[in-house]
Amino acid sequence: METRIDSVLGTVVRVVGTRQERPNLPSTGCPFCVGGLEAPEPYDVRWFRNRWPAMPDDRCEVVLYTPLHDATFASLGSAGARNVIDLWSDRTAELGGRADVDYVLVFENRGPEVGATIAHPHGQIYAYDQVPSRQSRRLAGHWAPDASPAHRLVVERDGWRADVPYAPTFPVAIEIVPLDRIADLPSMSAASREAFASILIDVLARLDRLYDQPLPYMMWLNQRPTVDVGFEDAWFNVEIVSPWRWAGVQRFIAAAEVASEEYFNPVIPEDIAERLRALG
Repeated sequence: METRIDSVLGTVVRVVGTRQERPNLPSTGCPFCVGGLEAPEPYDVRWFRNRWPAMPDDRCEVVLYTPLHDATFASLGSAGARNVIDLWSDRTAELGGRADVDYVLVFENRGPEVGATIAHPHGQIYAYDQVPSRQSRRLAGHWAPDASPAHRLVVERDGWRADVPYAPTFPVAIEIVPLDRIADLPSMSAASREAFASILIDVLARLDRLYDQPLPYMMWLNQRPTVDVGFEDAWFNVEIVSPWRWAGVQRFIAAAEVASEEYFNPVIPEDIAERLRALG
């Protein structure tokens, strides 16, 4: 792996030629089912190091949410989601405790439309040696929950809220955030984890009802960098986005948008929020 930085834009590109050899689909069976290559023993939730890491030095991990191959995250229920959240927290603390890790990114790609090659419910964790650019910009801008989401509000309860962002890049986008500041997963109380699990399951279930079929999505957790000092006002939040602008119809980010970093969203954010509210 070689890290290159664009001398003008500052864009970080990690050249990882070995990932060209990564298989697109398992040749036989599911490696994440019990008895498979990555799960030889029974489990409830499980993590392991990625065999095809995007970065060296044990920085890339896979998290299995459930042994049930045909489950969805939403079908885990609050108790199952809480198990996943606890594992996310444990891995954040463990990886973030390393001197060579400044940021722990928990994320999920769900569906072949966003690059997932295995259907079994799972996510990943990347441990960065610096704070990634997008997270750095959000932190520098002192990101906090929208003070008045109004018609973009989807659901609010138990100290947590989900709403559609004001200016989303993707046609379907939703953020989940605690109303009182929490910096990261490890500092989240037991009660907050229970409430987070509940609203996360609620939101993911609504998203699957939006088009009456499983929605391809990308989900990631923004949290405080794992450096010793600074970022005291970091505010934990979850972003979930989907490229679908209608059932089975993908919105592609095209040349003008990539070139200019200005985006043309065909879906009105308030309309998506209204539909998701109605699906409660």
